[in-house]
Amino acid sequence: MEQIASPRLVFCLLSRQVVTKRTLGSFTALGVFLAFFFLGVSSSFAQTTDDAALQPAEPDYRVINLPTTLRLPLYKSSFELTHRFNGNLRRGDFSDQLNDLFGIDEGAVVGFEYRFAPIRHVQFVAYRTGFDRTIQMYGKWDVLHQGAGTPVSVSPLLSIEGGNNFRDRYAPSVGATISRQIDDVAAMYLVPMWSHNVAPILNQILGDKRNTFFLGIGGRLRIRPTVYVSAEVSPRLAGYAPNTAEYGFAIEKRAGAHVFQLNFTNSSLTTFAQTAGGGQADDLQMGFNLTRKFF
Repeated sequence: MEQIASPRLVFCLLSRQVVTKRTLGSFTALGVFLAFFFLGVSSSFAQTTDDAALQPAEPDYRVINLPTTLRLPLYKSSFELTHRFNGNLRRGDFSDQLNDLFGIDEGAVVGFEYRFAPIRHVQFVAYRTGFDRTIQMYGKWDVLHQGAGTPVSVSPLLSIEGGNNFRDRYAPSVGATISRQIDDVAAMYLVPMWSHNVAPILNQILGDKRNTFFLGIGGRLRIRPTVYVSAEVSPRLAGYAPNTAEYGFAIEKRAGAHVFQLNFTNSSLTTFAQTAGGGQADDLQMGFNLTRKFF
């Protein structure tokens, strides 16, 4: 029987580290999240050896931008379309927004992703986004899966992306997704990630390649048999940290092998290094993700 739920952190590493009340409050919030993540909820989530079996609490390979631990069956594949409208929902009043159809008239940043499993529990992902014509390629190893004696799922990954159709501005990233499912109702995610060359314009001007370490925090809650709400935030813990942390929230609908997500974020950028660069404090942009699994 399916179970259904009833219906910043911001840390800057400066040359002289300063701990403020705001930082301490953020660490307290993160501590509460970690306690809940590892200890707070007992889970009857059962491990299955069938990688193609539906995971009701984890229907997709992304939260919004952050990667999940969802496995891909051997020799199977998945396609995803990401779409972020450029209009800022915080600009102007309701009539202004209506005039631009809530940002839809202002163009969009579109991305296409294809993933394939050439080895059991190993995924290869190719993704292209229209921003700077960036191509990202990464490998993901679903090394641990939550079940009896294993409290979390863990998926390390290694990525490289480049602008101008992978000709310039290369930005490697290394990290992992750690997740915990609560029955068939919810999933929580921690995504520690290090990215190199996250400010390619500064690199071109100053010859200085900036690095960033961020901790993605995300979650997905199943509120109806096939309807979910999700959210994420990616505070930077060390290194280059312009603007504010990337964040987003969304509502999703699962229909067979499809997942459609309507999301709202403070950035139209979607790769790992772009997420490390942060979002805009005064922006809120509408967008969507559309996934089709081929199994």
